[in-house]
Amino acid sequence: MHIRSETAERHTLSVTVANEPGILARIAGLFAGRGYNIESLTVADVTEDEAISRITVVTKGAPTTIEQIIAQLDRLPSVIKVTDLTALGPHVERELALVKVAGSGDHRIEALRLAEVYRARVVDATISSFVFEVTGGTDKIDKFLELMREVGLVEVARTGIAAIARGRDAI
Repeated sequence: MHIRSETAERHTLSVTVANEPGILARIAGLFAGRGYNIESLTVADVTEDEAISRITVVTKGAPTTIEQIIAQLDRLPSVIKVTDLTALGPHVERELALVKVAGSGDHRIEALRLAEVYRARVVDATISSFVFEVTGGTDKIDKFLELMREVGLVEVARTGIAAIARGRDAI
């Protein structure tokens, strides 16, 4: 008997849903009920009349697990379409983080220098702290946070991943 182990892969799923009360709870419940983890979750209206929302879910799992997640999401009543952006191919992912850093003297100067390198904008400043806005891929934000820990990181708020397929056609 040969047991095949599958490696967990990170997947970004785009779920288009009818904007109805409880749909987000049903999707989160599906993940929780089956023991799947959600690494990132974002939701926003995508039509002018607010009838349709797009939910972007980042999760990890073996290929068979990802297939199960997609099939189970597809069966939910208010789900219009599920697209695995990772399997689809090239796509754009971005995240926004607000990063509060406190410090004085050299630490303050170093925080500003690092922010410039990472193209982070100062959105609030006091005599003893800054709040930076940084956008980009998850790796960029993780690295920025790692560096800010060295100079006085106080607090972080992250939006989660927003993702869209490349090319001219809608998915």
